[in-house]
Amino acid sequence: MANQHSPSAASAATAATVQPSSPRFLFPQLVGAVKPSTGSHRRIGIAVDLSDESAYAVRWAVQHYLRPGDTVILLHVRPTSVLYGADWGAVDVSFNAVAADGDSSEESQRKLEDEFDAFTTTKAQDLAQLLVEAQIPFKIHIVKDHDMKERLCLEVERLGLCAVIMGSRGFGRRGSSSKARLGSVSDYCVHHCVCPVVVVRYPDDGACVGAVDSEMD
Repeated sequence: MANQHSPSAASAATAATVQPSSPRFLFPQLVGAVKPSTGSHRRIGIAVDLSDESAYAVRWAVQHYLRPGDTVILLHVRPTSVLYGADWGAVDVSFNAVAADGDSSEESQRKLEDEFDAFTTTKAQDLAQLLVEAQIPFKIHIVKDHDMKERLCLEVERLGLCAVIMGSRGFGRRGSSSKARLGSVSDYCVHHCVCPVVVVRYPDDGACVGAVDSEMD
């Protein structure tokens, strides 16, 4: 398991932690003057899927949830195939070009993987910048798995997090069930994570935003 890093102006340590099967992302430009306060006590996870909802959840956590001494882990489960991750935001990669050529070779697949890795790096870097600006120590933990929901819960437990925060657009007010209100990933984590889960609703219509804090069942 990789060690946690506390970025400092003189440090060349990386702010990213990944599993061996994942691409390693280094963010030297983010290694600034973020220093943890003495006696850090809470490890707070923020599950991110590179969407606007995730960016909002990070901003909400900075403004309303995190306190001095906390350390943040930005947790991202990257799909094992970029084709299955294409709905995680606006991914600008050459899916259409490859499909048009009918080229399913290993080289083409590797190109798609590289492009998606570059996209992931950029988006994770943007999310981390919010924490840098707020002077909150953090690390980025990226793993690859085909089942995002289950892997999120496994990583939350393995990392020993005190709580996990995630964004959700949900399905508006059309449904009355918790799954309809929260969205499938958020609902799964609320019921299966071993720590409290805070779900931050993305403000689609500019209405007041609420967060659902749920202990495990």
